[in-house]
Amino acid sequence: MKKSRLKIVINAPVILTFVLISFIATALNEFTGGATTVMFFMTYHSSLTNPLTWLRFFTHVFGHSGWDHLIGNMTYLLLLGPMLEDKYGSADILEVIAVTALVTGLVNYFFFPNVALCGASGVVFALILLSSIVGVRQGEIPLTFILVAVIFLGQQVYEGLTVQDNISNMAHIVGGITGSIFGYILNKKK
Repeated sequence: MKKSRLKIVINAPVILTFVLISFIATALNEFTGGATTVMFFMTYHSSLTNPLTWLRFFTHVFGHSGWDHLIGNMTYLLLLGPMLEDKYGSADILEVIAVTALVTGLVNYFFFPNVALCGASGVVFALILLSSIVGVRQGEIPLTFILVAVIFLGQQVYEGLTVQDNISNMAHIVGGITGSIFGYILNKKK
């Protein structure tokens, strides 16, 4: 009788690649004293004629201020991402990540010109809201989606108005809205 062997499989290539790039970006941040993060993995108000400004609109989601920041975001990504990538496919999840990065980068650039932004929090919130709408059927809105939206986005609005910290509540809110829109679109496609 032949014994079956367990093997490790790459079950979510987009999410795993995102985590790997974020890990490398954070290691470079530590190694270079933050220089690589400022150059490649953080969006801030810089000239729109600079090609790196446009690159950073997408790559700021890979940069993190340190290991704690990275671990917090990657935990959520690794919990939610594989399920969503399995349901919607790698191409759709890559699109959710890219659009969320671009939208949060542009909103930060135009509405918060004195604030630098880095981290995957917007993407995490997009996936949180996207995951809460996974089981949608035609003509129905899941109560869990409403509760998640009210709790998570409500908390971000409240904290954005009352708490002074280095957390970008804007990225959380914009990411959550982006994830909700994608959830609606992707479920309508299926």
